[in-house]
Amino acid sequence: MAQVTAALGLGPEQIEKALVAASLAPSVHNTQPWRFEVRRDRVELHPDPSRKLAATDPEDRELRLSCGAALFNLRLALQSMGVRPLVSMLPGHDAPGALAVVRRGGTSKIDDEHRALLDAVPRRRTNRKPFLESPVDPRQRHALVRAAELERSWLHVVMTPQDRAQLKRLVRQAHEIQRGDEGVQAELAAFTGHRPGAADGIPPVSAGVRPAMQDEWAFRDFQGPERHPGKDYESDPLVAVLCSFYDGPLGDLQAGQAMQRVLLTATTRGLSASFLSQPVEVRRVREDLRRGLGGMLVPQTVLRLGYSTPVPPTPRRPVSELLIGSDEHQACSRA
Repeated sequence: MAQVTAALGLGPEQIEKALVAASLAPSVHNTQPWRFEVRRDRVELHPDPSRKLAATDPEDRELRLSCGAALFNLRLALQSMGVRPLVSMLPGHDAPGALAVVRRGGTSKIDDEHRALLDAVPRRRTNRKPFLESPVDPRQRHALVRAAELERSWLHVVMTPQDRAQLKRLVRQAHEIQRGDEGVQAELAAFTGHRPGAADGIPPVSAGVRPAMQDEWAFRDFQGPERHPGKDYESDPLVAVLCSFYDGPLGDLQAGQAMQRVLLTATTRGLSASFLSQPVEVRRVREDLRRGLGGMLVPQTVLRLGYSTPVPPTPRRPVSELLIGSDEHQACSRA
């Protein structure tokens, strides 16, 4: 099994700490579809092909989105250790198979804003529970939009009744299509429910309550507990569509970093978040959503934001399982 080694002028313990931070990023069904190769002059971020969701995410869009979120966490952790991360995305022949390569671009001193984001990394949760009816005020919304802009992406906050009704319809349409897809349902079942000792997936304590007919939005059934009276989901959450400015793998990775910055910013401000990603996962619905946004922006995920009670963390794989050894790298290069 590969071991964490020194890199970027940092010791093995520091690199391991940075990879732990990276591994706390969100991913569809908590599949954690990332791996890392650590060399003395770089840290490479690779997709984990064994964790693809062929039915739910046939184009690997959300896999790359998740890896982008892990990359943002890695950047924050390295900054806190005095390293200015120099990131090359989709490096090609320089690092075959990698989605990104991080090198040392000099020294860095983390500022208060980025320190707060880093402190939020272990506290961020995907909160699938019902939210409170308390509205999110304009200052909070502005901070979330700014977070996306800083990562060269766009957060479209859905405000008008007409736009909310249209998005709600698209979420429901995609949800019903996926409910009838045996492959999608099999992948959902494989990562939910009681799985003692599992280091991935969504355990019942993190699953929220079971969906019901009266819910305003279509929620996935993550095999959580049955709801008690008065535990209905909120009627009017803040809903936003995270978008990139271009389509393709690079846009996915860029949007993943923006998504994580938005989520961490929400955490620092006491907000909870979960995903309504169904309309992005079904291609024809995604195209309808894109047209509804004007045709120029590329929708990458849909976020539900608001205030809620705390939820426990989901499990994570140990760093030792995320490392790519030199023998694996050579085999991948030959392939």
